[in-house]
Amino acid sequence: MAKGAVVVGTGFGSRVHVPALRNAGFEVVAMVGRDPERTGRRAERLGVATACTSLAEALALPGADVVSIASPPASHAELALEAVGAGRHVLCEKPFSIDAEEARRMRDAAAAAGVVALVGHEFRFAEDRAAVRDALAAGIVGEPRLLSHLSFTPLLANPAAPTPEWWFDRSRGGGWLGASGSHLVDQVRFWLGELAAVSASLSVVSDRTGVADDTFTVRFSTRSGVEGVLQQSAGCWGPAVNVTRVSGPLGTVWTDEAGAWFASDAGERRLEPSEGLRLPPPPEASDDPRHRFTHIELAPFTRLCEVMADLVAGRAPRSPVPPATFDDGWAAMVVLDAVRQSAAAGGVSIPIM
Repeated sequence: MAKGAVVVGTGFGSRVHVPALRNAGFEVVAMVGRDPERTGRRAERLGVATACTSLAEALALPGADVVSIASPPASHAELALEAVGAGRHVLCEKPFSIDAEEARRMRDAAAAAGVVALVGHEFRFAEDRAAVRDALAAGIVGEPRLLSHLSFTPLLANPAAPTPEWWFDRSRGGGWLGASGSHLVDQVRFWLGELAAVSASLSVVSDRTGVADDTFTVRFSTRSGVEGVLQQSAGCWGPAVNVTRVSGPLGTVWTDEAGAWFASDAGERRLEPSEGLRLPPPPEASDDPRHRFTHIELAPFTRLCEVMADLVAGRAPRSPVPPATFDDGWAAMVVLDAVRQSAAAGGVSIPIM
């Protein structure tokens, strides 16, 4: 019998969580949102039977086995603690929390409740990133020594462009570091292990003042000895750029818009994902601005929800890729806290404890 899920959040929750959960075999029994009219409209449009204005109301419904949290970051801790306190399994969006202390409470509560508790780092399952992780684990570059990541996008370059109200509010978890940097920190940990220290700056490149960051630069080292630089901006006009490279004595692997690659003295070749890493076909790219990224997000998020379904049912996960757990959510927040501490202190090096 299919498990039931409650989705909290009517933005990304409507666009990705609801279809991904359904693709994975869950029945979405309710949506939860602050605005009753908007929540009702979106629930009706998506064919979700019940619209609620509180998680407590949704948890009282039959079949509310899993809570999928896609609300603003400042609400994550309260919602996750309520859900695990009621014995429900939880899938929580990133950024995981406001800070590492909140994340620790969430992690510890989930462990004490004995529930499945995962974080929405769906890009672990993206074919190119998963293929690179396998290649690095197999020693394709030798001992990794250097990682460089560069990403520019005009997503937030226009101050008049509509964005969720919390995106530039630091007190509510806004800023590009949390929105995208949380994924990037998880990617580095996923590929190379734990970070040892960071030195960072946070800035605003777009024509805004007095708001949370739209740009970050992080220099880091890992416990295994890799040196790296991560630079992203969502405030830069011009063509998008997104390249990540890892180099060692035997070669270099990288991802770009065209896929995953490897180069050595023998030449250059594409890194193909193994059969177990293949994802379902993505939806077609859409001209609807609300769905500009759905074709990138939905397939890996569906695989994350499939793994969630397997773990909830007590089955072996169908993917060889380990999902991000609440332990990973806490570890990423420790790094993000250190980045913010470094930036506030003018870029001093902060050890990751």
